[in-house]
Amino acid sequence: MDIQHTKSKQHYFLTETKEMKKNSILIVMVLFIATCSYAADWPQYLGPNRNATSSEKGLLRSWPEAGPNVLWTVSLGPGYGGAAVSEGKVYVLDRIRGQQDVLRCFDLETGNEQWTYAYDAPGQVSHPGSRSTPAIDGHYIYTCGSFGHLSCCDLQTYKPLWNKNIWEDFDGGRPPRWAISQNPLIYGDLVILASQTEKAGVVAYDKHTGQLKWASAALPGLAGYVSPKVVNIADEDHIVMISACSRNDPTCGAVLGINPETGKRLWTYPNWQCRIPIPNVTEISDGRLFITGGYEAGSAMIKVDKNGDAYTVTELFKTDDFGTHCHPPVLHEGHLYAHCTTNSRRDGMVCMDLEGKVKWKTGRSPVFDKGGFLLADGLIFSVDGREGILYLIEPNPSGFKPLASAKLLGSNECWAPLALIDGKLLIRDQNQMKCVMVR
Repeated sequence: MDIQHTKSKQHYFLTETKEMKKNSILIVMVLFIATCSYAADWPQYLGPNRNATSSEKGLLRSWPEAGPNVLWTVSLGPGYGGAAVSEGKVYVLDRIRGQQDVLRCFDLETGNEQWTYAYDAPGQVSHPGSRSTPAIDGHYIYTCGSFGHLSCCDLQTYKPLWNKNIWEDFDGGRPPRWAISQNPLIYGDLVILASQTEKAGVVAYDKHTGQLKWASAALPGLAGYVSPKVVNIADEDHIVMISACSRNDPTCGAVLGINPETGKRLWTYPNWQCRIPIPNVTEISDGRLFITGGYEAGSAMIKVDKNGDAYTVTELFKTDDFGTHCHPPVLHEGHLYAHCTTNSRRDGMVCMDLEGKVKWKTGRSPVFDKGGFLLADGLIFSVDGREGILYLIEPNPSGFKPLASAKLLGSNECWAPLALIDGKLLIRDQNQMKCVMVR
C-alpha cells in the first residue's frame, strides 16, 4: 500500500470536508442575512403586517439632548403619504400640485434620489398632496394617486407595466372631497383597493397584468378613506372594509367582511357610523376586531364567528372615550394605544384595555394631533402632528411614560404614517422627509 498516497488522500478529504463545512456555513450566513434583510423591509402602508408594528430589536431607550441622529433630509411636496422600503431603497408617492403624481426612489443610506416616475393627474382637492403609501412586491411597486390612478412599475426598468383608474373606470363621478386615499394591498396574485363607487365597492386586479379579477357590489353608505385590510376569521382570510355614513342618513355606514378570492360579502356590522372613516380595524384575536374613527364616532369592539357556512357578528362594547382620527391604534400586551385628538376633541394619546376601560389620556400635553406612530421593541415612536415633535414612549397602562423627545419636523399637519427599517425611522411633514437613526 502507498502510505504516502493514502495520507495525501486523507489530507485532501479532510481539507475538502473543512472547505465544504466553511462553504455551508457561509451559505447559511448569506441566507440568514438575506432573510433578515427581507424580513426587515417595510413594504407597504403600516409595515409588513399592516398594523404599524415592527419586529426590530436593539433600539435606543434614550436620545441625546439634541435628539437622535438625522441621517438625511429630502424635500417633498405637500402631502400625507408614507414611505415604503425594500432592499435599501425608499419609495414615496409625491405630487406636483394640480398636475402630476410622482413616484420617487431614494437610497436608504444616503437619501440620494435614484429615479422618478411621473404621470399626468390634473386636479385640485382640499388639503392638497399625496395620500398613499406604495406597496412593494418583489420587483414591482404599486401606487394609487389622489385621483384614482393605479400604477404598477417595474423596479428594475423604472417603467410602468400597467395603469388603471379605480375611480374613473367604475363611473366614479366627482372624487371625494378629501381625494382618493387608497393604500394598495397585495394578496397572493392580486392587488386590492377600494373603488367605493356605485358600480364597485372593492376591486381586485391581477398584480402582473392589471386584469380585473373581481369587483364587489357597492358598499353601503358613502365613499370614505379606509384602505382594505386582511384579517383572520376562523382560520380564513377576510378583507375588511369600512364605509362612511352621511349627515342626512347617519345609519348608512357599515363594517364589512369580504372574500378576498371572489369579492363576495361574507358579513356586515351595520351598527357603526363615522362620517369620515380613515383607519381600518385593529385585529385582536379570536375573531375580535376593534373599530375606531374621528368626528365623534368613538370606538367599538366586535367578534366575528363562523357557524357552518354563515357568520355572526357580536358587538362586545362601544365607547365614546376612545376615537382616533387618522391612524389605527397599536396593540401591546392587552392594551390599545392611539392618538385620539380629533377636530372636536383634544384627548391626546390614549391607552385603553380590551374591555373598553380608558387607563389614561395625555389631553393637550402633548396633544398628538393626528400624527403617525408605530410600535417596535417595546417602544412607541410617535409624532405630534401639530408640533412636529418626535416622541419615544414606553407603552405602559399605568401612565404616559415619555423617554425622550425632539423637535424634528415642521408645525403643520405631520399626519403621515411612519416607517422603520434597519434602525432607521422615516418621518415627514408638508415639506420634507427625514431619516432618523434610532438604534
